[in-house]
Amino acid sequence: MAGAAPMVADLRAESDELDGLVADLPAVRWAEPTPADGWTIAHQIAHLLWTDRVALTAVTDEAAFAGLLEEAGKNPTGFVDAGAEELAAMPPGDLLEEWRTTRSRLHDELLTVAEGRKLPWFGPPMSAASMATARLMETWAHGLDVADALGVRRPPTERLRSIAHIGVRTRDFAFVVNGRQPPGEPFRVELRAPDGSTWSWGPEDADQRVTGSAEDFCMLVTQRRPRSALDVRAVGDDAEQWLDIAQAFAGPPGSGRG
Repeated sequence: MAGAAPMVADLRAESDELDGLVADLPAVRWAEPTPADGWTIAHQIAHLLWTDRVALTAVTDEAAFAGLLEEAGKNPTGFVDAGAEELAAMPPGDLLEEWRTTRSRLHDELLTVAEGRKLPWFGPPMSAASMATARLMETWAHGLDVADALGVRRPPTERLRSIAHIGVRTRDFAFVVNGRQPPGEPFRVELRAPDGSTWSWGPEDADQRVTGSAEDFCMLVTQRRPRSALDVRAVGDDAEQWLDIAQAFAGPPGSGRG
């Protein structure tokens, strides 16, 4: 499927990069804490494994996914974390191997999704390309948690563009989930890409503007750094509000790590 192929390739690359961070870790280090409260490195990989499993189910067995949705409805705030907690108890070698197998199957299956088919999810149904983009965002964000725990600085890549795009597209969602009325006018967002070029969204003459580092913007919308630590600036009251509440992930307002 041509539409999903570039995003699946990016997802594979992002997953492989994170795999490289943990592949040679001694088992004891998997129990080291990450900046996410209460989560170890094992929890981070377990969460990605759990979510990749669920995404694979959405692609291959929609009836089974409907059952998962029903279960999630019984415990909407703890369902995902409970899955990660259970899988994090696996021996690290087994956990890593299971994640490798599951994500590889997911990536392959996404390439087989027919054009126009929408995959069920916990939010609105999405295309295979959108599913791959969402998995890319989450893999990058949780990979950042792992990198921070290990004291590793990962170089930014062009894959950030898709994550930034989700961050821009979820502007109204961030307002709604925080009980605020979304602004009626579009914003101009201009971000400095890793290669020094500019990625932009929205009309050039918009009054409300956001500028800065693409990597920092991605950290902001995934709530991996406090706004005060990032090179992301706003012009206009609505843009200022957005940067204080921005989140590119589904669910209730995040508390962030800052």
